[in-house]
Amino acid sequence: MVDFQSRDTRRGNDDEESQRESESAPETEPDHEEGHDHGGEGDHADHDHHAHDVESLGAAVVTVSSSRSLSDDPSGDAVVAGLEAAGHGVVSRDLVDDDFDGVQGSVNALARRDDVDVVVTTGGTGVTPDDVTVEAVEPLFDKELPGFGELFRLLSFDEIGTRVVGTRATAGVAEGTLVFCLPGSEDAARLGTEEIIAEEAGHLAGLAGR
Repeated sequence: MVDFQSRDTRRGNDDEESQRESESAPETEPDHEEGHDHGGEGDHADHDHHAHDVESLGAAVVTVSSSRSLSDDPSGDAVVAGLEAAGHGVVSRDLVDDDFDGVQGSVNALARRDDVDVVVTTGGTGVTPDDVTVEAVEPLFDKELPGFGELFRLLSFDEIGTRVVGTRATAGVAEGTLVFCLPGSEDAARLGTEEIIAEEAGHLAGLAGR
């Protein structure tokens, strides 16, 4: 005779024991392997993103002014100092009058030179009738870099407040060469060069020249 009562009792005991073991067993640690893989991919992607960075650029500096000379050019001096401090070499330095054709011709010729990776102009970005740098240079751009002007004005606000609305600093890529147009004041030239151009030009030049 089969003892159903005994069998059910044993089954109940076994089920209770299994439940207790399940409750007392340590929780399985989540598998983070996939997450680690993503992290590796992120690091790899970041590395690749900077794989074409250029450590030392050939720079051309152009001062746009009808009243200065290369021997009396504090804004141009500030640009040169900022670039050289960042490890870049200044291969050309010029001064041109506030003249549309002169500015455009100078920047266009420099952008096409094999030894020039970045052109930095200073002067002619204001709102007076003879401020023509932006009008002369922007038609040369194959690509614009609006973030440069936006960031420059943001940083400048701390120094000059709402007067920043009169600053038309701009930047872009012409013939694979970076072009940055800064205001003519010494402080503005120093801020734009040291805080933005020196930090990002190597990365941008590497991307633009790919």
